[in-house]
Amino acid sequence: MKKLFFLLLTAFLFIGCNSDDDSIYDFIGTWHGTYEGSDKGVWNIVVADDGKVTGTMHSDVNQENYNISGNVSSSGDINAVVGLPSDGEFRGNLTTDKKGSGTWVNSVPTPGRSGTWQGEKDKN
Repeated sequence: MKKLFFLLLTAFLFIGCNSDDDSIYDFIGTWHGTYEGSDKGVWNIVVADDGKVTGTMHSDVNQENYNISGNVSSSGDINAVVGLPSDGEFRGNLTTDKKGSGTWVNSVPTPGRSGTWQGEKDKN
C-alpha cells in the first residue's frame, strides 16, 4: 500500500509541475533596448502582471515616438503592435535571464520600415 501511495504522490507531483503552469512572473517589469534596420532608436516597455505590454519606440531618424501595445506569454513571447491604430508589429522573445530580442515593422512614415531589436530588463 505504501508503494502505491508513493507512486501516486510522485505522479501528482509531475502533473503539478507541468510547464502549462508557467507564469509571466520573470517578465513583469520595465524593459529597454535599442532597435535598428531601416530606422534606429530606443524602445521601452512595461510588462504588467496580467501580461499586458505597453511602451514606446523613439526614432533617432525622425525624432518621433511610436506606441507599443500587446501581450507577453508565459514563455516570454511578445506579440505587440506599433502605433495606435496599429501601423506595425513588435514581436520577439523575453528570456528568464533578462534579455530580449526580436523584429519590428512600422508602415508609418512611408515607406515602411523594419528591422531587429534587442534589450534587457531593468535591474529593479
